[in-house]
Amino acid sequence: TCLDAAGVRYAVLGQEESCTGDPARRMGNEYVFQMLAQGNIATLDKYRPTTIVTACPHCFNTIGNEYGQLGGHYEVVHHSAFLARLVEEGRLRAAEPGDPAGRTKRTLTYHDSCYLARYNGVMAEPRAVLGAVPDLELREMERSGRGTFCCGAGGGRMWMEETRGTRINAERTRQALDTGAETVATACP
Repeated sequence: TCLDAAGVRYAVLGQEESCTGDPARRMGNEYVFQMLAQGNIATLDKYRPTTIVTACPHCFNTIGNEYGQLGGHYEVVHHSAFLARLVEEGRLRAAEPGDPAGRTKRTLTYHDSCYLARYNGVMAEPRAVLGAVPDLELREMERSGRGTFCCGAGGGRMWMEETRGTRINAERTRQALDTGAETVATACP
């Protein structure tokens, strides 16, 4: 563990980090989930974190909402909420573009992941971070926020064959393309 300039204690697990077990649980393998979760809880309890910052919405949900069933009780913050707080406090700012005369708005659409928006209500924070970027126009998809549409990768869907209808990921891609945005952003790796 280390202390930063503000005196906040932090640890990066590095080689001690392992999967939260979310994919195993979503695909019905409770045994593997519990083995991974119990190992992670033992590791986390060794460091006694006051707050855990995650990049993955699945990890955010699993550690924050499901580890408690096995004795792991932690405050978990998704990185978008952490960054939004830094933006709000003025501790994080986007770099200004180099040539103001040559600036044009860039367009972006944002994909709300299921485990951030639908299950945990984290919707404003990623947009606040994107809103802090100069000359960025956010174009919402037809299904966003709590009504978001699955990307097709969570819950084990990416390992399953779909033989009827349009694949989930193809439909979500269509929704993103329909915005006409140049870039797609997501808060889920």
